[in-house]
Amino acid sequence: MKKTVIGIGLAASLTAATALLGVVRAQQPPPAAPLAVVPPLLQKYAPVTAQRLLKPEAENWLMIRGTYDGWGYSPLKQITTANVGKLRQVWKFETGEMKTHQAAPVVNNGVMFITTPNNQVLALNAKNGTVLWKYQRPRPAGATVLHDTNRGVALFGDKVFWAAGEQVLVALDARTGKEVWTAKVAENSSGYYANLAPLVANGSVMVGTSGGELGVRGFVAAFDPNTGAEKWRTYTVPAPGEPGSETWPKGDQWKTGGAPVWVTGNYDPETNLAYWGTGNGGPWMGDQRPGDNLYVASTIAVDATTGRIKGHFQYNPNESWDWDEVSPPILVDFQRGGRTVKGLVNIARNGYLYFLERTSGEIKFRDAKPYVRQTVFRSIDPVTGRPDVDPNAKPTTGGPMRTFCPSAHGGKNWPPAAFNPQTRMIYLPANNNMCGAMTGVPVTYTAGRGYSGVQYGGNTVAPGADHFGEVQAWNVDTGQRVWMHPYPKNINWGSMLTTAGNLVFSGGTGDKKMHAFDATTGKLLWEVETNSGIVAPPTTFMVDGKQYLAVHSGWGGDPRGMQAGLNRMFPGEFPEVPEGGAVWVFAVE
Repeated sequence: MKKTVIGIGLAASLTAATALLGVVRAQQPPPAAPLAVVPPLLQKYAPVTAQRLLKPEAENWLMIRGTYDGWGYSPLKQITTANVGKLRQVWKFETGEMKTHQAAPVVNNGVMFITTPNNQVLALNAKNGTVLWKYQRPRPAGATVLHDTNRGVALFGDKVFWAAGEQVLVALDARTGKEVWTAKVAENSSGYYANLAPLVANGSVMVGTSGGELGVRGFVAAFDPNTGAEKWRTYTVPAPGEPGSETWPKGDQWKTGGAPVWVTGNYDPETNLAYWGTGNGGPWMGDQRPGDNLYVASTIAVDATTGRIKGHFQYNPNESWDWDEVSPPILVDFQRGGRTVKGLVNIARNGYLYFLERTSGEIKFRDAKPYVRQTVFRSIDPVTGRPDVDPNAKPTTGGPMRTFCPSAHGGKNWPPAAFNPQTRMIYLPANNNMCGAMTGVPVTYTAGRGYSGVQYGGNTVAPGADHFGEVQAWNVDTGQRVWMHPYPKNINWGSMLTTAGNLVFSGGTGDKKMHAFDATTGKLLWEVETNSGIVAPPTTFMVDGKQYLAVHSGWGGDPRGMQAGLNRMFPGEFPEVPEGGAVWVFAVE
C-alpha cells in the first residue's frame, strides 16, 4: 500500500506530537473494485459546500447538531404540538450491531448517513430506509476501543468523513461508500481511540481523541479534506514552556496528562474559533498531579486555521471526580444587565449551568447556577467562576472514601442539550439525586493500560429523593429554570432536539421510550416504545414536502452502568434494557 508522509502542520506543538505518536501518515486505498450501479438517489447527490454548512436548508440536517452553533434546533414546523400525537413509525432499520448506538442521523437531500459500533457506516434512503451502500472497516486484532460506539459523520463536498475506533480518520465517497483516503490520527496501542464525529469548518476536518482512562495526551487535529494530510495538531496538555505548563508539576507528567477531546466541538464562523471540551486528567486523582492542570476539564477556543488556543475556561481546577467536561458549549447570545452578551452556555457534568461570554479570543465568566444537587462546590467566585471546593468532598490517593454529588456520571453526561430561539429556552437532560464515592490508589503508567488510579465506592441516593432523571428548561435571558419533567423510575441520558413546532424530543430513559414535550410548558404530549434505550440525538428533516423525525435506538455502555447502580439499590424495580441497534423514523400519519 502506498504511503505518503504528510507535511508539518502549523501548530507549535507538532514537534512533540511526532515524538510521542510517530509520524502521522495519510494512506490512499488500494485500487477499487469495479463499482456497482450507483442508485438514482445518489446519482443526484448534492455536494455539501461551505456555504451550505454555514446556512443549512431547513429540510436537511447536514451536521450532527444541525448547525455550527450546536443548538440542536430545526426551523421545520409541520409537526406541531397539535398533531404530534399522530406521529407513527414509517420505517425501521436494524443495524445488526449490539452495544450502545449514539450517532445522530445526518440527512442531505433524502440521503441519510448513520454510523454504528464496530466500525460501520451506512447510507440509507431517508424516506423508506432502503440501504444505498454499506461500509465496514475491519478492526485490527488487539485494537483498544474501550467505549465501542460512534457519534456520527461529517459531510463536505462529495465526501463523508468518519473516525474509526482505532483512531483512523476515513474519507468516503458519498455516492458509493468507497474509501477515498485514510489517515492514521494517533497510535492506538498507546491508548488513543476515537468515537466522536468529525467537525468540518474553515476547509478542515477536525477530530479529537478518547482515552482519558489510559494516560493519553489529549489533542485536536485538523486534516485536509481532499488529501488527508495533517494541517495542525494542538495538545490540550501543554508541554514545558507552552502557555499553561506552569499549572502542571515539573517532570514528564504532561506526556500522560489526559484532557481527552471525545465529543465534537461547535464553531463560530465570525471569529473562526472552534469550541471544544476536554475531559479528566491522568491519573484521575488531582493530588497525583498538583496544580490546576490546564486544560483539563475545560472549554478551549481553538483557531480553526492555525490550531492556536486563543481562550479557555476551566470548570474543575485539579479535577478529581471524573467529571469530564467534554460537551462543547452552545453558542447563544443572551441578555444580562440590559445588554446582549455573545454567549456560550454549558451544562457541565459537575452539576452547574454556566453562562459564559465568547470574544475573538478569551472566554469570560458571567454566572453559574447549580441545576442538580451539588455537594462539592461551596460557592463559585462571581468574577472568575473558580469554585471553592469542600476538601471533605474531594477524593485523594490513599485517603478515605469520599462521597460527592452529582455522581461520577455527572448531572449531565455527554448527550447534548438544545436551544430554541422562539422560547429562548435551553433544554437539557439531567440526572439528579445521584451521588458517588471514590478514593485514589497509586498507579504507574504503561502505554495502552489503565491509568485512572481510582477505586469506586458505589452510587448512593440523596436523602428524600423521589426521582432521578429529569428534562429541564432554562430561560437564557433570565438565567432561571422554567420547567422540569421528572422521571421517577428512570435515569435520563437523552440527547435533545427542539423545533419551530414548539416541540422538544428526547429519549434517554430505561423504559425504551422516545418522548415529545411542549417546549413552552413541558407537558408530555407523545411517547413511543422502541426496541432498546435511546441515547443518540434525534434529528428531523423533510423529503418531498413531508417532515420526518429520526432517532437511533441502542442501549449499553455508561447508561447501562448507571442503570445497573439503580438495579442494585432497588432490586426488581429497574429491569434490564435489551441491546440492539435500530434507526426509527416517524411522521404524522
